Amino acid sequence: MGWKEAAEPVLTRMPVVRRPRSHVPFKRKLLWSGGILMLYFFLTNIVLWGVPREGEQADVFGQFGSILAVEQGTLMQVGIAPIVTASIVLQLLGGANLLGLDTNDPRDQVLYQGLQKLLVVVMTVLMAVPLVWAGFLQASQGVATQLGIPLEGLRVIIFAQIVLGGILILYMDEIVSKWGVGSGVGLFIIAGVSQKLVAGFISPGEGGFFPTWVNIALGREGPTGSLASGSGLDFLIFGDGQILALITTVLIFAIVVYAESVRVEIPLSHSRVKGARGRFPVKLIYASVLPMILVRALQANVQFIGRILDRTTEMPAWLGVYSDGQPTAGFFYYTAPIYSPDDWMWWTEAVAQAPADIMIRVSVDLFVMVVGGAIFAIFWVETTNMGPEATAKQIQNSGMQIPGFRQNVGVVEKVMERYIPQVTVIGGALVGVLAVGANMLGTIGEVTGTGLLLTVSITYKLYEEIAEEQLMEMHPMMRDMFGK
Repeated sequence: MGWKEAAEPVLTRMPVVRRPRSHVPFKRKLLWSGGILMLYFFLTNIVLWGVPREGEQADVFGQFGSILAVEQGTLMQVGIAPIVTASIVLQLLGGANLLGLDTNDPRDQVLYQGLQKLLVVVMTVLMAVPLVWAGFLQASQGVATQLGIPLEGLRVIIFAQIVLGGILILYMDEIVSKWGVGSGVGLFIIAGVSQKLVAGFISPGEGGFFPTWVNIALGREGPTGSLASGSGLDFLIFGDGQILALITTVLIFAIVVYAESVRVEIPLSHSRVKGARGRFPVKLIYASVLPMILVRALQANVQFIGRILDRTTEMPAWLGVYSDGQPTAGFFYYTAPIYSPDDWMWWTEAVAQAPADIMIRVSVDLFVMVVGGAIFAIFWVETTNMGPEATAKQIQNSGMQIPGFRQNVGVVEKVMERYIPQVTVIGGALVGVLAVGANMLGTIGEVTGTGLLLTVSITYKLYEEIAEEQLMEMHPMMRDMFGK
């Protein structure tokens, strides 16, 4: 008996959000997405009961928090990290053909979805255990005394809350994917990053861009010397003036929007409806930026393991040396991503590492992002039915064909093979380069360049999906033609 037969009784009984049996009107989809988004913001304001508010808890995910939709000390303590980590495992297993699942088979589809949910629950538990018992989240002795339970019992309650939050966000993502617009994962990333970006522009108490410049104009803030001096320019460009961060933020918006518009359009015509024509766009960022989340999540998990080992064991220096919870030498330092200019500008006082060590770290980050981005983009295209074979079948089933070619799945697949594999690799590598470059230059607010890159791209795709939904709503025949 294979693993599928053994696991089927468990996987098929995993709770699932029912798919709509008929077309969901566009306005109702917006309501579902908006409602889930409001619920997400609500959950980010529910603090973990039993965790003391006084004093700072260790921020495990750090700069990865905005990418993973994490809100420290709340029910969204792990955010989408378990979902993304489970997706990494499935992508790797599926890419190596170790699962033996055919996503075109309805039975295997159910098993795949059940396996994904089970992995998310397992990953949530595996992340919650060290958060509670490795001391990242301290249990309140006062609350335990009031309840008349041992401190260990309160830790179990905190653990249960974190697991509950992870399961809630799993099904919130599924609701948006089936009943709303876009995906829940993308929606939560947009919510977390946008919140920090807006605060970075207007927050008066945390070095907001606009309040800072108002104070500079009024003479309340500025360098000790002239603004035209070396220290003044350093203050304006790299310091509180954040001119470089503003330029980088604007550049990311412009580059991503341009890259999303670069595409090869393959002409299509309907075999039965005369005059019905269309185009199949093969975009430069064909696999979207979602595979980049997988790469960053993989890096986040490596750093998470380093933080756990630092708190629980005596690590050898070659593996990692930590200061204030951050690696400063060893393997975990070299594999840590570049988060901001302070991580690599060795001529400033903020950086204590030698230039050679910094260049190794930058090179490793660039290599991981470029190669990892290309690999995960390939896996993503194959597992989401965006590859040449699946795309050819979709075009054939919709009644469309490529003018000048026979109406045959094999012929259409060969045409798609000229573009999709190459564009997938180039697009994945390009996004990796952009992510590292954006992080190195820094952005407004506490968001990383990668977080802003993801947010702009996901928002652009959400805009395109909304426009498509509106078009299908206005012309139901098009929905029937393309199987929407």
